[in-house]
Amino acid sequence: MTSQRSLPADDFGIYYVLAECTDYYDTLPVKEADGSQPCSQGVTGLRNLGNTCYMNAILQCLCSISPLVEYFLSGKYITALQNKTYPFLLPSDCSEVATAFAYLMTDMWLGDSDCVSPEIFRSALGNLYPAFTKKTQQDAQEFLIYVLNELHEALKKYHYPRRRSHEKGSAQRCCRKWITTETSVITQLFEGQLNYSIVCLKCEKCTYKNEVFTVLSLPIPSEYECSLQDCLQCFFQQDTLTWNNQIHCSFCETKQETAVRAGISKAPKIIIFHLKRFDIQGTTKRKLRTDIHYPLTNLDLTPYICPIFRKYPKYNLCAVVNHFGDLDGGHYTAFCKNSFTQAWYSFDDTRVSEIPDTSVQNATAYLLFYSCQPFSIPIQKH
Repeated sequence: MTSQRSLPADDFGIYYVLAECTDYYDTLPVKEADGSQPCSQGVTGLRNLGNTCYMNAILQCLCSISPLVEYFLSGKYITALQNKTYPFLLPSDCSEVATAFAYLMTDMWLGDSDCVSPEIFRSALGNLYPAFTKKTQQDAQEFLIYVLNELHEALKKYHYPRRRSHEKGSAQRCCRKWITTETSVITQLFEGQLNYSIVCLKCEKCTYKNEVFTVLSLPIPSEYECSLQDCLQCFFQQDTLTWNNQIHCSFCETKQETAVRAGISKAPKIIIFHLKRFDIQGTTKRKLRTDIHYPLTNLDLTPYICPIFRKYPKYNLCAVVNHFGDLDGGHYTAFCKNSFTQAWYSFDDTRVSEIPDTSVQNATAYLLFYSCQPFSIPIQKH
């Protein structure tokens, strides 16, 4: 991961910044906790600060990921900030983002209010990305990537890379062990690696390219109805690059038509899927309202993971970001499974309600969070 202070083009596809819209709950007051009804841990609403439903939905999803929450509640983030190998390389804004995130997670899990304000966290992130301090709607996927990136930058450790061993056989070369010089709680939980096999259609030589990811942006192959597996098959199917998309072949020493296929060579513990509902072609823009069926349990990724790295083949859903409306305006909400109550909750800014499992599957899903292991209740520092 690298830290960037501007809003660059999307590495995974186009980022779509939604036009300013007015969220219905912008002016609702914060509802204080009712003393007669005890608050469940991690079931806390968030104040809308003016078109910040995109931020609230993402924060609720991250709040539902117990290993991440426990890292901050236990105080491990303090040790990471204090023990930086190269502290002079860490901008103070990065540490402020991590500290503000820790305080917010603490309020959401251990506080006594039904609703809290994310103002301090937004201010800390806004020092790096001023666009997030404006009262304009932003894309939730973009916001998620910047949050994960800044947390990684603040908490990462440096390691000297090990020398790669030279394995024999194409399978080993394709799926060789991923080695990084920077690790953090973010890379340990969210970061995976794609391996691309690239075959020149003239000389038939094959080369390989690795690419790390925290979010997989999946195409939607139908306008009406499809499954998450349909989206995955579309993403991982072989693609032939011709004409202006030809790739330079180092063996032929010129651009050639190529066949490219992707596979997962390192599966993350938490895998995030971005469903590419927003489509812009020239002056035409639209939102795909396809009803995408996704499983709550036992999502099988075996067909897409290199055989020797199938450590986490099946995943269970832990959170969903929903988007209502279109490109010119909309509203975000979140569905999250709470590790304390084992129930699903709907988070709509300050409004929180328990929902049945059957309501989690819906046609407005935009981001899907899957975990390879069940979550335990976060343990706080005593």
